[in-house]
Amino acid sequence: MAAAPAVRDDGRVVAPVVTSLGHAGLRIDAPHLTMLCDPWMSPGGAFLGSWFPFPDNSHLRRADVLNADWVAISHEHLDHLDLDLLRELPERVRIVVPRYPAPEMVQRIRAAGIRNVLIELRSWERLALNDRGDWVTVIQELSPMCHDSAILVVAAGHAILHTNDARLSVAQLRRAAQEAGRPLDLMGVQMSGASWHPICYEYPPEVVASISADKRMGKFKALSRLLRAAPPRTVMPYAGPPCFLDPVLVHHNERMAPPGIFPDTAQAAAFLRSRLPGMAVEPLMPGDRIDVGTGVVDRDPRWDGFSLAGGAHDGTLDAGLPDPLRDYLREYAERRAHEVAAVYAANPDPPRGSGLSQRFADHFTELGTLSDYFLHRIGMTVRFVVTGDDGGTWDVELGPSECRVDLTGSTSHPGYQITVEARWLDAVLMGRVRWEDLFLSLRISAWRDPDRYNDYLVGLLKHADAGALAAVESFEAERNPNDSVVLTDGDHGWQVSRYCPHAGEDLTHGAVIRDGVLRCLGHNFDFDLATGECLNARCDPLVTRPLGSPAVVP
Repeated sequence: MAAAPAVRDDGRVVAPVVTSLGHAGLRIDAPHLTMLCDPWMSPGGAFLGSWFPFPDNSHLRRADVLNADWVAISHEHLDHLDLDLLRELPERVRIVVPRYPAPEMVQRIRAAGIRNVLIELRSWERLALNDRGDWVTVIQELSPMCHDSAILVVAAGHAILHTNDARLSVAQLRRAAQEAGRPLDLMGVQMSGASWHPICYEYPPEVVASISADKRMGKFKALSRLLRAAPPRTVMPYAGPPCFLDPVLVHHNERMAPPGIFPDTAQAAAFLRSRLPGMAVEPLMPGDRIDVGTGVVDRDPRWDGFSLAGGAHDGTLDAGLPDPLRDYLREYAERRAHEVAAVYAANPDPPRGSGLSQRFADHFTELGTLSDYFLHRIGMTVRFVVTGDDGGTWDVELGPSECRVDLTGSTSHPGYQITVEARWLDAVLMGRVRWEDLFLSLRISAWRDPDRYNDYLVGLLKHADAGALAAVESFEAERNPNDSVVLTDGDHGWQVSRYCPHAGEDLTHGAVIRDGVLRCLGHNFDFDLATGECLNARCDPLVTRPLGSPAVVP
């Protein structure tokens, strides 16, 4: 793919051109810079062969597209960190990643045999990309519980913010513009879900639909509020949805249609245009290019006649996916059938006597030594129902003061249950994938009682690193509960903690109040304003009081 001309007819330098590589992948071409951001193009997909780019972007896996000076990777999720693709890049290509409390990302890159120069950046630390004034920085989420970052690139005097999966605060977005010294020219925003809840939970269909609709609309509204508070010149919805080509998982493709949690970019763009009528909204298909200076889009002819699920209407669908899209997904699955089969072959069902149960017990015994702080906040027994020849029912008591593994599964009232095939659990225990990879693969089912999200359980499993867990503990211990803000709901006013006790979202801009409940828009945690209690997750309470009354400190 030839880059757009770098110089106008009158000799002046032009703005960068950004090419969509599909999913969250971008290519940036500027007069003195070529950079790839989060390219995910390997034919084997991600997360145990469950996720594949939608639509298929394999036509861009070419030397002229991948030839670049730099690659920036936002975080270690395998739909952003494409290790197979990185292995194929010339060694002269330099790789930029955020410096997270845990070394997982760097370890994965090095374990994959990638020997390119690797540069880690702290939040807001600038890296010069050349001697012409182009630079890059990363913007990490406020809480170290979430290892997600946006990437800010300033090239040829223009600012491109690639948010990936990072949930930025209004303050962070405004600072990005200040750092760039100009309004953001192009901002990519992730508007499709990446969660195994509620679709892997053993809820009735109507409950799955209700929770999914709430999550979909919550993400849409939160992003529209963020963009309204600090508007870029052009916004580009992206990062999904993934599609599912394994016959076991193919039913999840229906979740592109409302109320599913995987809306496509056409539906996301329709919503943003309805809420932000004065803002330029440009969804790009793989291979489409946008001139950052003018906003003019050059469409890849490959997609002539192709329509996304929400492409023909206003982003709403009354009858699920259109038949042509189902046909496209069926043909796509046929092309990738051998890749899915290879994942199963690489992860065989462990035979009886393989020692799976003992590896499981050893694994959790080690996890239980990493953080007393996390154990105390988990405080439940998690049951694993493992299917396969060497499976069983195994209980793990995680806190409040110790970790104990019971391979007889005799706990009377576990608080959480995960059902998983032995082959996929073995992949985690042997280090081929991580817990979060397994969860995101959707190759599990789960239930919990009480039905409340426990961030500390997920955090322990996904980080599995003492340094990362200690960083979360320090972050949460350093918050000042006396720092407050006044919020109103009609005629009622409330003085509440300024920062959400979960992940530190500034509630000055990141909260809405309705019917006595405050919702933090960072991660959709709900708090009862009368008591401060978190209603839908395991979280410290919010300090709150009605105006004119003593503070409620649970």
